[in-house]
Amino acid sequence: MQDVFDALAHPVRREILRLLRRGAVSAGDLAAHFELAKPTLSGHFAVLKAAGLVTAQRKGTTILYRLNLSVLEEALAALMSLAGKTEKAGAKKWAYARRS
Repeated sequence: MQDVFDALAHPVRREILRLLRRGAVSAGDLAAHFELAKPTLSGHFAVLKAAGLVTAQRKGTTILYRLNLSVLEEALAALMSLAGKTEKAGAKKWAYARRS
């Protein structure tokens, strides 16, 4: 679980995850959102994959990245248990409080 939290600690990786919420996105399309060198972005993808937060699928010369929701849900559940919130209603209240 520590690798998940380490991956989530960087703002670029969190933005990548936000971009993947709507579905699979190619590495090139993701790169267009950042002013980073390709090796730097590749390193971020590697951290996210190692943490299990994203999966990668090669289609020809294109790599498609997808969000792995089950790992994110597990991380959220761990955070919720630390906050003393273990039920869905508690999760909704906590999420609402974080947006406020």
